Amino acid sequence: MKHEAIAASLNSSGNASQGGELAEGLTITEHEAEQVERANASSAPPVVFVHGLWLLPSSWDRWVPLFEEAGYVALTPGWPDDPETVSQAREHPEVFAGKGIGEIADYEEAIIRRLKRKPVIIGHSFGGLLTMILAGRGLAAASVAISPAPFRGVLPLPIPALRTASVALRTPRTGTARSRSATSSSATVSRTWSARMRLRSCTSATPSPAPASRSSRRHPRT
Repeated sequence: MKHEAIAASLNSSGNASQGGELAEGLTITEHEAEQVERANASSAPPVVFVHGLWLLPSSWDRWVPLFEEAGYVALTPGWPDDPETVSQAREHPEVFAGKGIGEIADYEEAIIRRLKRKPVIIGHSFGGLLTMILAGRGLAAASVAISPAPFRGVLPLPIPALRTASVALRTPRTGTARSRSATSSSATVSRTWSARMRLRSCTSATPSPAPASRSSRRHPRT
């Protein structure tokens, strides 16, 4: 497998613990190298956060202090060619194109292999899929995939998910479809319940008494 070939290459270069050079001449950023150095100098267990599509490492900024207060040292590596800021990403969206899952996973692997200890890896969405890939390569002490993207062989959107999402997709701004759907669902439940009650009364050995009419419940006039 490809990741095994990369591991063998790192071992042959004598830098398996340091990660070595990335495939195809790519190198990690200065910020990522500083995070690795900081993690290796710390006695705290490392935790690596992997972001998903249409996001940047800064999407984890609120998670980092939370985990570091809990006793971890955090790393937030990017994907290959990730811009440093959101404004840069908007100005040059083309930098996100032309990258495969394997290439991104290899990039993350090379960063993780520079750590002295196996980290906890946490990823969200597409980062969750990458987290599972990295854990499958034996790189994680523990892993958490938050709402991960499906891997090959899994139907991306099952029929129940499509039915659930269709309510919001039809009229997302007005919520009209949601109201109609809720009304329709209530009517369906009501009809189903009425049918069950009728069936029960027909099959019961002791039929339930008919409900009193509105006129019989009124008080007689004096």
